[in-house]
Amino acid sequence: MPAEAVGAFARRARRAVARRGRTAVGRVRLARQPLATYAPRSSVRSTEHHVLRPSVPAIDAHNHLGRWLLGGRDWMVRDVVRLRDQLDELGIQAVVNLDGRWGTELEANLDRYDRAHPKRFVTFCHVEWDALAEDPRAPQRWVDQLERSAAAGAAGVKVWKDLGLVVRDGTGRLLLPDDPRVADVWAAAGELGLPVLIHVSDPPTFFAPPDRHNERLEEMLRHPEWIWHGKPVPSHARLLASLEAVLSAHPGTRFIAAHVANSPDDLGAVSRLLDEHPNLAVDLSAREGELARQPRAARAFLERHADRALWGTDIFPMDVERARIWYRILETEDEYFPYSPDPVPPQGRWAAYGLGLPEDVLRRVYSSNARTWIPALGGAPGHGDERLARTGAP
Repeated sequence: MPAEAVGAFARRARRAVARRGRTAVGRVRLARQPLATYAPRSSVRSTEHHVLRPSVPAIDAHNHLGRWLLGGRDWMVRDVVRLRDQLDELGIQAVVNLDGRWGTELEANLDRYDRAHPKRFVTFCHVEWDALAEDPRAPQRWVDQLERSAAAGAAGVKVWKDLGLVVRDGTGRLLLPDDPRVADVWAAAGELGLPVLIHVSDPPTFFAPPDRHNERLEEMLRHPEWIWHGKPVPSHARLLASLEAVLSAHPGTRFIAAHVANSPDDLGAVSRLLDEHPNLAVDLSAREGELARQPRAARAFLERHADRALWGTDIFPMDVERARIWYRILETEDEYFPYSPDPVPPQGRWAAYGLGLPEDVLRRVYSSNARTWIPALGGAPGHGDERLARTGAP
């Protein structure tokens, strides 16, 4: 073989070996890539519509402005004037503050928000469920407490998921929403005209094994306190049945089930609840990701129950960018976009699709339903005046 041919063959052989080596190195790097650092960037290119303000003045029916979630150490919102500026920028005319608690803490929230900024904020009270652990007469105390809160100016009652998952009586038995000892509270709320915004259960995935098949595994690893699998608590189904029993037993009390009744992945089940219980509405807060990954089903659900869904953010402190993602989801028909500004989506690794809701549905979901279901909002500034959505005028 001529020397030139031998040389060419040798060069080709060396290049082939190098290619195989690079391929092998690539496989090793891919195999060692930890999922925790995986942050893919979509290659989809489509039309984008970034909605800065809602089509009509909005009411945030689910937010936290008090001190409760910070252990009483500080206010969730340190600068109320700045918050008002953010709300004007976002076209939000009023906010429901769910952190009133009771007694002096309720008074502090009312002073800071409702009384200082009338009709811009309304505050819900709580019931001191933990009292049952030490006082078997707590049910009467709860009713008395609720009456005092209503007299002070509470706009409704907030019930957290601890009722059903955490609160126990003196014997260690969990207290569920349909426990007979709670019945007088629901009845009193109805008599006092206080809507009950109730957070029942958690998403069903939090009750499933936190394994490789759980689509919200990363979220659960970030928040292990949300993992209910293996703990001595009722199932998601049992907790939803408890809510339904309360709805049936108290038709004169209005209930708003937070977070799409914590069943946004089964809108058929939520639709049945709404069909069968006219005293129930749902808020959409913190479930934009779940709704926006099923846009046709979510749109059909909201059109069917256009008078029974309240928009809320559950964004605290308020974040302008996150709130505007909600507007894009509800108002546009954009495809395959992030439902969160976070590098890794907070709930699951999926994308959002716009629902493109009709104007009449948007008007009800954004604001008029909140005024209907929460009477204290009836005179919110901007009521019947769409200038706030366009200009931010008070």
